[in-house]
Amino acid sequence: MTLNTEERSCLTIILAAGEGTRMKSSMPKVLHPVAGLPMVCHVLDTCMAAGGGARAIVVGSQAERVAKAVTDHDQQATTHIQHKREGTAKAVLAARDAIMGNAFDDVVVLYGDVPLISVDTLWQARQSLAAGTDIVVLGFETNTPTGYGRLIIEEGELTGIVEEKDASDEQRRITFCNCGIMAFRGAHVLDVLDQVDNKNEQGEYYLPDAVKIGRAMGLKVAAIAVDEDETLGVNDRTQLAQVSNLWQQRRRHELMLAGVTMSEPHTIILHHDTVVEPDAELEPYVVFGPGVTVASQARIRAFSHLEGCRVGKGAIVGPYARLRPGAELAADSKVGNFVEIKAAHIGEGAKVNHLSYVGDASVGAKANIGAGSVTCNYDGFLKHKTIIGAGAFIGTNTSLVAPVNIGKNANTAAGSVIYEDVPADDLAIERSKQANLPGKAKKLRDRNAQRKRDAN
Repeated sequence: MTLNTEERSCLTIILAAGEGTRMKSSMPKVLHPVAGLPMVCHVLDTCMAAGGGARAIVVGSQAERVAKAVTDHDQQATTHIQHKREGTAKAVLAARDAIMGNAFDDVVVLYGDVPLISVDTLWQARQSLAAGTDIVVLGFETNTPTGYGRLIIEEGELTGIVEEKDASDEQRRITFCNCGIMAFRGAHVLDVLDQVDNKNEQGEYYLPDAVKIGRAMGLKVAAIAVDEDETLGVNDRTQLAQVSNLWQQRRRHELMLAGVTMSEPHTIILHHDTVVEPDAELEPYVVFGPGVTVASQARIRAFSHLEGCRVGKGAIVGPYARLRPGAELAADSKVGNFVEIKAAHIGEGAKVNHLSYVGDASVGAKANIGAGSVTCNYDGFLKHKTIIGAGAFIGTNTSLVAPVNIGKNANTAAGSVIYEDVPADDLAIERSKQANLPGKAKKLRDRNAQRKRDAN
């Protein structure tokens, strides 16, 4: 049976109430970022991409802070407070109002600190429900099962979940493990979870107990195997780094399959919202911050850092360039080595080849900015704009003191400090007169050498 989201309604409950003490952080665990986006927001995005319908987030530790991050990211999500930590089953029931609010066909339980779960996996779980399963458990095969609950499969059916501390030696040799993610037929979810008790060593209400309860009720229970990487949770900084690395690998792979060239992909650091169009090229050691779009046929050369910018078709950036927020590079423009661009538009075919800073500026088409040139945009209180016309040539080591306007096809002489507008086609020169003093260099050398001898 093929799942049709228009026919089946779904509630996704994301558990995000944990304190995350092993993170050793003042920030709630689920707000720690992967590729610049809080983990819980990655889970939300996956839910929405999978047609997850309603989304209920269970919050606890620093509830207001987590709730704000969630609702800022997804205005349709609702938040529900888990006032007392009594186990995962009780955490799900903290969203009872959401469960009862609509007759959902499917109820999926995810975790805010498991950000790599995929759209395909969520669809697979819901397809199983659509085909007649009442409870779906996601599991994974691993060579290192220590610490995980084991999924007990008998004659092809999931008969139970055994925690390691309660497992026999034979059961501990099982490598099919529980990742904690489950999906329920909506008609049964409350009947099942309300029967979960806390008669165990920890005195907590465990969600995995839903399996034995469901079977006792005559419900159909099934386990689905998924990739172990998708199930990785984050409890400390090393696991956060591991998950972040896996996210980067996944996204790089997607971009390369879509037509982006990366000669050393493992050196590229992407942000969650980075857009790179087909036929663009990323050289090694490029770092993307938030809000970057790179157009087709653009080339980002090695050791460049981009944030909050747009790179036009066929443009070249770097090596060792920095594009800051508001940088806009038109088609076929060039920003070279050790150049910084901020809040500036670089026109089509314009060149800022090396060792320059262009901020709060507009550079016209095919203008050329010489090495070491600077737009002096800040007076200590306010920012001011520099306008450089099409075809203008800015000589080496020119300081453009904003606000200033350099006209179309105008030139500035090397080493000039330009503080007045330059009309189109004019050449502006601002230098003090050079004076050569005969023999003065030798006299200075002799005097300084004598001072050094005297000092010794």
